[in-house]
Amino acid sequence: MNSQLIDQLGLKLTANGLPYEIPLHPQLVHLTLGLFIIAILFDIAATLFPIEKPIFKFLGLPAIRAGLFDVGWYNLLAAATVTFFTVAAGFFELLLANPPVNEKSAWGLSAPLTMLLHGLGGVLLLATMVGMAVWRGLQRYRWRKESPRQVQWSYLLLGIVILGILYVHGTLGAQLGEEFGIHVTAAKLLQQGTNPDVFLK
Repeated sequence: MNSQLIDQLGLKLTANGLPYEIPLHPQLVHLTLGLFIIAILFDIAATLFPIEKPIFKFLGLPAIRAGLFDVGWYNLLAAATVTFFTVAAGFFELLLANPPVNEKSAWGLSAPLTMLLHGLGGVLLLATMVGMAVWRGLQRYRWRKESPRQVQWSYLLLGIVILGILYVHGTLGAQLGEEFGIHVTAAKLLQQGTNPDVFLK
C-alpha cells in the first residue's frame, strides 16, 4: 500500500483499503467487456446477415444489416471511451493495494507479479481497443462506406482473438480479488483480526 499517496491525498480508507466502499475498477471492467463483446457479436451478425436473415425473420426481429453494424460501431466507440476510466481506476486501486507476498495464485504467480501483468495488460488492451475503434471508424466512413459489409474479415478475426485475451486478462484480475483478497472487504477484515459477520451488520 502506498502510504505516501494516502497521506498526500488525505484519503480516509474504508475496510476494503479504498476511500470508497465498492471498488470502481471491477464495475467499469464489466461495462467495458459488455460493450466490446456486443460490438464484435453484432458486427459478426451483420457480416453473416445473408445467412442469419431467415433466423431473424423466424424470431420476428425486424433487423436490418445497417442497424446491426450501427450497434457494433457505437458499442465499440463506447468501449474504447470507457476503457480510459477503467484503466485509470485500476491503477489508482493498484496503488492502494497491499498484496500478500508469500501466496501463489492457481496459475502459480505471486500477487505482485499478477498485479504487474494485470496493469501492463490493461494498458495494452486500452491501446488495442482505441486502435480497433480507429480501424473500425476508417472502415465505416472511408474504406467500406459504399460496401454493404462494413467490416473486414481480419477485423472480426482480431476481435475474436481480443475476446480470448480479455478472458485471460480478466482471470488475472479475478485472482487478485478472489485468491489474494485485494480490496475485498471481508478479506481485509479477516487480515485485521476483525469478524466480518459482526463488523458488516
